[in-house]
Amino acid sequence: MGEMSGPPKDKGPVVSPEFIGIGSFEELTVFTDGAARGNPGPASIGVVVKEGEGRTVASFGERIGIATNNTAEYTALVHALRLISAFRVERLRLKTDSELLARQLRGEYRVREPHLQTLHAQAQSMLRRYGDWSVESVPREKNREADDLANRALDEEKGGGVGESRGDDLGHGSKRGRRQGSLFG
Repeated sequence: MGEMSGPPKDKGPVVSPEFIGIGSFEELTVFTDGAARGNPGPASIGVVVKEGEGRTVASFGERIGIATNNTAEYTALVHALRLISAFRVERLRLKTDSELLARQLRGEYRVREPHLQTLHAQAQSMLRRYGDWSVESVPREKNREADDLANRALDEEKGGGVGESRGDDLGHGSKRGRRQGSLFG
């Protein structure tokens, strides 16, 4: 009988050269928006990522189930930060039409709602990887692309159920839709 050997010895990374991310950017500006029809009600998110010169790097809109507007705003931010975690970014600029979210991220307002505390902690943890980041509350008109993506995702649900059942990260068991938009240009 042949000899049995243990698991293969670790010879370093499987991917060579070591994976360092999808791209490198001197500056990214991330526009996020959360929308809820009813509070709580059917909710969605919109995200637009632009490089320094204004070219869109990625964008998407997605239903997130039943949520409050503030939960949708935080969910949009967390999804955006997950998306850009594949990039090397020197400066990160966050733009939102939620003054509450911006002030809470800057530490000007306390986060009182327990479900928002969790999302806030997630966002703060993800932001630690960026040495130079800022968040700014902008008028809805300057956040139009993200707002449009969030609203289109909600309208898709009303238009006849194009979505697929994927559960709900918020624990409400409602339907979520297909992600729409473009990733990486």
